[in-house]
Amino acid sequence: MSSNSNNNRKKEALDYHSMGRPGKIAVVPTKPHSSQRDLTLAYSPGVAEPCLAIAENSEDAYKYTAKGNLVAVISNGTAVLGLGDIGAQAGKPVMEGKGLLFKIFADIDVFDIELDTKNVDEFVNIVKALEPTFGGINLEDIKAPECFEIERRLKEEMNIPVMHDDQHGTAIISGAALINACELTGKDLSTTKIVVNGAGAAAISCTSMYIAVGAKKENIVMLDSKGVIRQDREHLDKSKAEFATTRDIHTLADAVNGADVFIGLSAADVLTPEMLLTMGEKPIVLAMANPNPEIAYDLAVATRKDIIMGTGRSDYPNQVNNVLGFPYIFRGALDVRATRINEEMKIAAVRAIAALAKQYVPEEVNQAYGTNNLKFGTDYIIPKPTDPRLITEVSIAVAKAAIESGVARQEITDWEQYKEDLRKRSGKDDGIMRMLTRKAKQDPKKVVFAEADNYKTLRAAQIVKEEKIAFPILLGNRQKIEGLIKEYDFELGDVEIIDPLAEADTARFNKYADHLYAKRQRRGISANDAKKLMLNRNYFAASMVQFGEADTLISGLTKNYGSTIRPALQVIGAKPNSRVAGMYMMLTEKGPIFFGDTTVNEDPNAEELADISLLLNDAIKRFNIKPRIALLSYSNFGSNDGKVATKMRETAKILREKAPEVIVDGDIQANFALNSQMLKSNFPFSALNGEPANTLVFPNLESGNIAYKLLQEVGNAEAVGPILLGMNKPVHVLQLDSSVREIVNMVTIAVVDVQEHEKQK
Repeated sequence: MSSNSNNNRKKEALDYHSMGRPGKIAVVPTKPHSSQRDLTLAYSPGVAEPCLAIAENSEDAYKYTAKGNLVAVISNGTAVLGLGDIGAQAGKPVMEGKGLLFKIFADIDVFDIELDTKNVDEFVNIVKALEPTFGGINLEDIKAPECFEIERRLKEEMNIPVMHDDQHGTAIISGAALINACELTGKDLSTTKIVVNGAGAAAISCTSMYIAVGAKKENIVMLDSKGVIRQDREHLDKSKAEFATTRDIHTLADAVNGADVFIGLSAADVLTPEMLLTMGEKPIVLAMANPNPEIAYDLAVATRKDIIMGTGRSDYPNQVNNVLGFPYIFRGALDVRATRINEEMKIAAVRAIAALAKQYVPEEVNQAYGTNNLKFGTDYIIPKPTDPRLITEVSIAVAKAAIESGVARQEITDWEQYKEDLRKRSGKDDGIMRMLTRKAKQDPKKVVFAEADNYKTLRAAQIVKEEKIAFPILLGNRQKIEGLIKEYDFELGDVEIIDPLAEADTARFNKYADHLYAKRQRRGISANDAKKLMLNRNYFAASMVQFGEADTLISGLTKNYGSTIRPALQVIGAKPNSRVAGMYMMLTEKGPIFFGDTTVNEDPNAEELADISLLLNDAIKRFNIKPRIALLSYSNFGSNDGKVATKMRETAKILREKAPEVIVDGDIQANFALNSQMLKSNFPFSALNGEPANTLVFPNLESGNIAYKLLQEVGNAEAVGPILLGMNKPVHVLQLDSSVREIVNMVTIAVVDVQEHEKQK
């Protein structure tokens, strides 16, 4: 790396840490504090009550204080990253960074504590005295061998979880990687020959973990800076002596000759290509020295084409990153109030991480890493750090292991609710989509994808097929679709592919064209026009639905809305005596909010708005949600007499007469509709009092369309839609250039829509 690059990186890092408020973490109040009354409850005199309760029952500290979600990251700065013994204060940025990772990945609050002592007794006594404050202790960057003694004593003498992550974090993640790499190469871990280059805290812990998950001590060789650790070496410390060998080998070159696995926890470039060539077939190399591994990734894969290679770096496949483990291990331990983090919990984390790598990879992970189709294989043996499922899979495995091994003081009985709570902690409160997904899986339907010659469409089709949400049918140019399936290694070989152009003049094609002609012959479409239109995939897909050869269709990814919905309206049409409207489900931090009409009716009158409101009301009830409809305007209950305000008041009047059971009110401004306290204070007579509105009806298409797009971009809400309402058969149109996740969501909605149509019949 050039000196300019180094200087730029140095400046960028220093600027990052100094900009705004210095550092990376802060304390944020979790209770109201704006009034004098709030302050008297937060502090004197109100604070006396929880103090007295805790004095009577110490477990109440978890009920009335932050202890149950608070971890201390504690270091003395004697082994900071690759910087060595730089002192407690110099290590503080690392400890703050660890706190940031705890928070963003597992919603765990952290105080970082830097202790200016190298004395083991002093360190242990200080940390022990902090037990009333914290729910757990994460030891960090403490040099060996002192770290072993410190952790051992604290685990024995404290009654809260204690873990030295430098030891056990690397062991857990590399253990998962080793299990999966052995599976891919057909190696039996119990007979696999392993070389561990390094004998520090992480290396000792890693080796112990490999034995715990199936490796045999007699098949392991460990090296330190002096070479192979042999039993005849003098002055061996206890931790190294545990893994000393009697074999007549002395150097790294001796050790790796014929070995199956190389574990690097040492220094850069110590494993040469010549050494790598002497290893056994399909060698597994986890070169974890940072920032530069024991052998460069590019050099290793160029030397051995049959290698499975992992490093500690994020710019190459198979990054062994502790963030896959420690946030979720502590999350699970805290949530059952575990008294310790034991071997059973660590092994449970290993197996959960290994198992997750074999599941399909969410598209958001592919996007984060600029890939198209990550899947279990030589370049993907452990999950990526951004995988949102880590918090549920690993935390739950750890919590269960704590309960089963008898170290939990609080049991979890409803694991599905716990899983939901974990998702909320990670900001993934999309419970309604999970409910709909479960419903879709109960009775999957045939979904025709009208734009199947597209990566996103095929990726979504693979996901809904794997997840058993739907049975995809792919429409488009067969050669192009099959080419994409091969290019991205999609598992869609048994899925039906139909090319409308190849169908021309078949009996099915003519049946579809005749139907279109019969429906539209008095609307300007001739028999010849109908045949030409049927070559269009949207017309063909709509006809498949009309004739029951597919249950629903998905389209609109690459076409504008009008050109996608028009074929469906002409082929299938609206329900008798119904109009068609578009609804968006906006997944916000406060839960789902439904918008309508956002896509179809340009400037509906009051009667039409009433019909649209009833369409929304019926659709939302099918999601097991009670609709609370606000008819939006710039005025509140007659405060203005403009055209829009009058129209919305008239809509409310029509709805009260036509459907008195519907909870609806208007005209009303959006802030009052969504803020129940404001509404009650100013308009106590409103039918919407009690809870915020969850359904917003807009006066015209432009206001609805602008609102959902603003909320999507500025408010960080996820838009699911447009959900087409009022069609005679289920048809759903995508937003232009939808993401894979959005396509999957729409397929899920479409399948549930089919199920509801079938119930009504």
